[in-house]
Amino acid sequence: MANTPICDTVIQEQCRKLGINNIGKSTIREIVGLVNCIEKETGVKFVRMEMGVPSLKPPKVGTDAEIKALNDGVAAIYPMVDGVPELKKEASRFVKNFIGVDISPECCIPTVGSMQGGYATFLTCSNLDPQKDTALFIDPGFPVQKQQFNVMGHKYESFDVYDYRGEKLREKLESYLSKGNINSIIYSNPNNPSWICFTDDELKIIAEVADKYDAIVIEDLAYFRMDFRDDTYHPGFPPYQASVANYTDNYILMISGSKAFSYAGQRVAVVAISDKVFHRNYPNLQKRFGREQFGATFVMRIIYALSSGVCHSAQYGLAAMLKAANDGTFNFIKDIEEYGKRAEKMKKLFVDAGFSIVYDKDIDKDLADGFYFTITYKDWTGDKLLEELLHYGISAITLDNTGSKKYGLRACVSQITPDKMELLEKRLEIYKQNH
Repeated sequence: MANTPICDTVIQEQCRKLGINNIGKSTIREIVGLVNCIEKETGVKFVRMEMGVPSLKPPKVGTDAEIKALNDGVAAIYPMVDGVPELKKEASRFVKNFIGVDISPECCIPTVGSMQGGYATFLTCSNLDPQKDTALFIDPGFPVQKQQFNVMGHKYESFDVYDYRGEKLREKLESYLSKGNINSIIYSNPNNPSWICFTDDELKIIAEVADKYDAIVIEDLAYFRMDFRDDTYHPGFPPYQASVANYTDNYILMISGSKAFSYAGQRVAVVAISDKVFHRNYPNLQKRFGREQFGATFVMRIIYALSSGVCHSAQYGLAAMLKAANDGTFNFIKDIEEYGKRAEKMKKLFVDAGFSIVYDKDIDKDLADGFYFTITYKDWTGDKLLEELLHYGISAITLDNTGSKKYGLRACVSQITPDKMELLEKRLEIYKQNH
């Protein structure tokens, strides 16, 4: 049996120091911290698949605009809580050009990443109606969003969509919303971690069930236009980003600058609230927050309390990127297609080493290659597989943490640059020899 790059003693000692009792239940950031400590202790670099850190350079059009804004003095001025007009205008155009729906600039609200956007959205929706005190996650999903609910103390339910694709989704949604306690339906598309992409038929089902029971659909578009199976850069023309917004007015879209625009460090996103939802009045919001209108509550009560707005210069950076994309001078998809190429190579390496892909189909189509994919090994639990791979200097997170009912791990491709791809191949060869 070949020696592994990391010995068990080091892993267990670092877990003890960090207070980690169960590696498989650890959050993404806890795994990041653990791997950092192991690397520091051993000097061995990991193949890091646990966190979606963009490895591409941020677009020059964005950084140049942000630098100009700083030189113009915006750092000395508090930003308006509802966002700078330039960003609101371009976000409205962006939704029209790349999703195909109309939304007013007034309803496009910058947030400190989609993390804050999600927190503010969940908090608002959880207080719309005392009878509707529960959100519904279509899992698997981004683990931290449920952590946000735990921090807020609000309720949620969830189900793994694996066995409920197509028309089966309607009955499953009905089984939850018919209870009368669901205020919102939450999912990401493309999906983190499975990378499934809902079809238009499925999005229509979600919209119809939401409308039937007066629930708001919260669509996390963190990986905007990253289904690389279609030629997708045609501002103002189809094919558009698939979205529930085409089938209902009861929607909120979270559009992040982190992945599609490689702007993660600046923590900037846009929450695009449908005009209908933004201007709707909810008596319980008046009781809870002192404003009745959804939009006013979201901006002037929630966002104001959380951060009093978004970094001034970062808003100008995102605005410039959206404008260039809208004008047809910046194909933001071209660079990020690199992630799909990495995923294709990595999947092959894992399959050749005896692993299987967990979520491998979009109903009857092969899954796209993108920012994430999912792996399993024999009948091992995710906890066991993660702990074993740490011995080989490979890190990931368990699917169990994402709400999936399947055994396995989520693998993120973003940090696997060509040199790390060679390292992954070598370490998987050792893994295969030992198993």
